[in-house]
Amino acid sequence: MGLRKAALGTAGAGSRGGGGRSARSSPEAERRALQGPGGRCTGRPAPHSARLCNGRGGAGTPGRGRVCKSGSAGVGGPGRGGAGPGGGARPGAPRSPDSQWPRRPGRHRRRRRRRGGDTVAMASEDDFHHSSNSTYRTASSSLRADQETLLEKLLDHPPPGLLRPEDRFHGTYIIFFSLGIGGLLPWNFFITAKEYWVFKLRNCSNPASGEESVGSDILNYFESYLTIASTVSSVLCLMANFLLVNRVPIRVRVLASLTVMLAIFLVMTVLVKVDTSSWTSGFFAVTIICMAILSGTSTIFNSSVFGMTGSFPMRNSQALISGGAMGGTISAVALLVDLAASSDVTDSTLAFFLTADVFLGLCVGLYLLLPRLEYARFYLRPAWPAHVFSGEDQAPQDSPSAPLAAPGPRDPSIPPLCPILKRTAGLGFCVVYLFFITSLVFPAIATNIESLDKGSGSPWTTKFFVPLTTFLLFNFADLCGRQVTAWIQVPGPRSKVLPGLVLLRTCLLPLFMLCNYQPRVRLRTVLFRSDLYPVLFTSLLGLSNGYLSTLALMYGPKIVPRELAEATGVVMSFYLCLGLVLGSACSALLVHLI
Repeated sequence: MGLRKAALGTAGAGSRGGGGRSARSSPEAERRALQGPGGRCTGRPAPHSARLCNGRGGAGTPGRGRVCKSGSAGVGGPGRGGAGPGGGARPGAPRSPDSQWPRRPGRHRRRRRRRGGDTVAMASEDDFHHSSNSTYRTASSSLRADQETLLEKLLDHPPPGLLRPEDRFHGTYIIFFSLGIGGLLPWNFFITAKEYWVFKLRNCSNPASGEESVGSDILNYFESYLTIASTVSSVLCLMANFLLVNRVPIRVRVLASLTVMLAIFLVMTVLVKVDTSSWTSGFFAVTIICMAILSGTSTIFNSSVFGMTGSFPMRNSQALISGGAMGGTISAVALLVDLAASSDVTDSTLAFFLTADVFLGLCVGLYLLLPRLEYARFYLRPAWPAHVFSGEDQAPQDSPSAPLAAPGPRDPSIPPLCPILKRTAGLGFCVVYLFFITSLVFPAIATNIESLDKGSGSPWTTKFFVPLTTFLLFNFADLCGRQVTAWIQVPGPRSKVLPGLVLLRTCLLPLFMLCNYQPRVRLRTVLFRSDLYPVLFTSLLGLSNGYLSTLALMYGPKIVPRELAEATGVVMSFYLCLGLVLGSACSALLVHLI
């Protein structure tokens, strides 16, 4: 409870009708200023460095002294530790029983302690204290003030003694951007190779022969099986990753998930050139198992790395999220190239899977390189665990993070889920509803919107219309929206505008439904009779999804203490997955309404 600065004034003395005392020397003045009631030394200057007087501020005034609000420190009346006649400046002099330190309003708490019959008043140092000759600030008040801002701002402006190194050549930003690409590119390539799965599951070596597949049911419902397998594994792995946050180091989780993803894709790459026509059902089972494992490990990788970026400034979280959108854009471009080249389906799929293998190997190397960068090491330094406060070392009860930092008795290896959910409830709603609306429209409705000039026979209105206006345009607009958040972060995490903009995206649903969606059964009206309208609506869908979702996801780990940032990143990933699951489930109902 030391003072950062204590400038002690000179104690003057005088008397009325009695011999006055001359001013003390400087060391003596400091010693006397540190004396508390009854002449006992308290080790601190009097609160507010108040001077005791009888209304006029003179020292040594007979009678009981009162506290004045003038600036200089002085001593006074009897029984108050002053230097006047009968004053209590003498060592061991008893303190007047009817005198006490004045109470100050506000939150300046005091503590009284008995010491040999004398009562010593201890002033709390919870906040700033000012006087004409002393100013000091305590750690607890600094904590309360700092915790009201985002953690990112604290990290961008570290204390003077802890200077932040520079991200040289934007190395950390590039690494996180590449990790974002590698985390979702394999999954995107897996689902983009639709013609490959049709070819492999037809139970024939020549797709042009027209032979009917023995396992036609498998082929017809392949995408549904794929969605169920990936969704279930993603949810289970998200839950497991949250429980393992404090049990398994993030380095182990990230490298293990990357290794498993690379092994799965190597197996699928080898199977591309293997004739599976004689064991179609077995190949289907292997594919579903590989997809479930790939989806789960990809979820662990993405949520772990995203949680890790919670300890970095927000631009690094933005880099990771934008990298995921770049992965979708690359896969959409690859699909267009494959359609334009019209090469053998196995050759194009082999190129897809080999590209994914290279990116996964690159991600392993980049992640191992990350701790070698000085900028990354600065933010990867260990944070205090969330359960360090116990017994004598209690967290400030009036600080915003007190419920998170000092919960009740619990397993210290499991992060406090309920406080995290409570703190991120608003942002979680935004993430869930954003991806709910997006997955309602894309791809179920958007991919079935046809060109009004389809009858012309042009390849741009038939073969390339959906890949261009749906996959490529949406992914590119989503990438642009995410990239804008590198320079603009408006609205803030606690703004009411953010959920308002999220709810406003509901208007996109009727706009897409009134385009040239085919086939139409119940809703036969086509209001927007131009191919420009689906282009415009898809651009709005992608831009709003990219910008608003990136803001909400970036803010999540920043509004909690640093030691809970990784666990909060996993929770934000769960919100995202929940929105996708709900939207995908409801999209089938929406299609039947059209």
